[in-house]
Amino acid sequence: MAAASSSDSEGDRAESEASSKWLDAHYDPMANIHTFSACLVLADLHGDGEYKLAVGDLGPSGRQPCLKVLKGPTVLAESALPALPAAAAAFLMGQHEPRTPALALASGPCVYVYKNLRPYFKFSLPQLPPNPLEQDLWNQAKEDQIDHLTLKEMLEGIREKAEVPLSVQSLRFLQLELSEMEAFVNQHKSKPIKRQAVITTMTTLKKNMADEDAMSCLVLGTENKELLVLDPEAFTILAKMSLPGVPVFLEVSGQFDVAFRLAAACRNGNIYILRRDCKRPKYCIELSTQPVGLVLAHKVLVVGSTQDNLHGFTHKGKRLWTVHMPAAILTMNLLEQRSRGLQAVMAGLANGEVRIYHDKALLNVIRTPDAVTSLCFGRYGREDNTLIVTTRGGGLIIKILKRTAVFAEGAGEVGPPPAQAMKLNVPRKTRLYVDQTLREREAGTAMHRTFQTDLYLLRLRAARAYVRALESSLNPVSATAREPLKLHAVVQGLGPTFKLTLHLQNTSTARPILGLLVCFLYNEVLYALPRAFFKVPLLVPGLNYPLETFVESLSDKGISDIIKVLVLREGQSAPLLSAHINMPVQPAQACGK
Repeated sequence: MAAASSSDSEGDRAESEASSKWLDAHYDPMANIHTFSACLVLADLHGDGEYKLAVGDLGPSGRQPCLKVLKGPTVLAESALPALPAAAAAFLMGQHEPRTPALALASGPCVYVYKNLRPYFKFSLPQLPPNPLEQDLWNQAKEDQIDHLTLKEMLEGIREKAEVPLSVQSLRFLQLELSEMEAFVNQHKSKPIKRQAVITTMTTLKKNMADEDAMSCLVLGTENKELLVLDPEAFTILAKMSLPGVPVFLEVSGQFDVAFRLAAACRNGNIYILRRDCKRPKYCIELSTQPVGLVLAHKVLVVGSTQDNLHGFTHKGKRLWTVHMPAAILTMNLLEQRSRGLQAVMAGLANGEVRIYHDKALLNVIRTPDAVTSLCFGRYGREDNTLIVTTRGGGLIIKILKRTAVFAEGAGEVGPPPAQAMKLNVPRKTRLYVDQTLREREAGTAMHRTFQTDLYLLRLRAARAYVRALESSLNPVSATAREPLKLHAVVQGLGPTFKLTLHLQNTSTARPILGLLVCFLYNEVLYALPRAFFKVPLLVPGLNYPLETFVESLSDKGISDIIKVLVLREGQSAPLLSAHINMPVQPAQACGK
């Protein structure tokens, strides 16, 4: 029985591998790699055609950060970092041969550039002006005017209220125990106060050509809500842009010297779109939750949110679609299969799944033994389509896409129904349809002129009918957008005394109207009213206000006339609204004074 069950499980595993689109190249649950997608880079770092994996490793529990370079499943090189890495990128610095890409690693306030895995250049963010109150406190401590306890209390007050944040030196001082503070003050009180921003994200932007081997600029997002574009050769700041929030994810398209578009997802829950020569964002996409990933695929911005949803947006902020995930989204990245022209979005979930989407269509699901923390797809070694996956426990998974694999859109459980792709049974073209088509081709100009003539006549008749309605007050609605009013009049009674009821309504959505007057214009020989005008109470939007008065007919000859009703604003002579009321005709014997 045991042998039979073992053979059945092996057969199921072989069947699943045969139906899978991926080959399992390597799995090491003890690889001790702790990173996220922004710190994974696949590049030909030595220019020998052998692509390697560069990893900005956070280290276990966020300690001992380092740069690791892997060749296949083995670690080729490893070097320590002074601070936790924020992002990594490979880019070409110039056009000279050999065209070997450089590796840029953002860590703290610096960008470390490596060529041939050797330190080449270090770029530091410009220093920011320190807090003047903080500077004054450290000057007093330098002259022994205050002790370390007073310094601690005053720095804590500055940290809570001041708009300019404290320097790293002051923050480290506040983290110390009371027994260690005095020694720290004696050691650092003579040093100048320095305040530098921290790099939060980084990506690359092509300089002047869209070729794969063209020069690229580094784009940095900093903690002080700025975006910096660096020159790839001199490492000077080419452009600086401000954001309303701190950027955490970046996506760019285009070339810096021609035209480019930049999308930045920030900690305030918004995504800002910037263009060339724009110091401020041009468009803003407001999310209801925090973003956990941002990927640009086929001019669609795909955003992952903390509500376990994937959203697709245009560059102008229009939402295209939304897909709900079965678990929390931990990481996202782009899958680009250039041989087939495919760009898809990979989403690593907390339940150990890697889901691949093309727009809202699910293409493939990969199951891993642990929660996915980072994803990277590209050329690794000499294989063009390789997927690198790291897990929460520090594991490393390498999968290779089969050369015969084809991602079928709509094959997954999410997306448009299969019936949408079915062809409709369109009937054959009839002789009448063909004759009508030939007639439209031959007499197209005459048909268009006839249509335009009829259209102008229709507009003229509509305008004349509108004028007649205004003159006869058939549609007593205020024409001014500032005072949206509607008036309806009802005459009741057999005479000689009539009851006149005016129904006045405020048609706006939220704004009440105050300070209106109702005035009656009539022939005083024929009719008498108690009051020729009266004030209108406050009109609440949407409610119908009946205003009642009495009209007495004075003529004994059975003559009737119209009574004109005007609605005016206090202090203005031009009426906001008017209506003509046709009074009923009275028999001569029923009339009297």
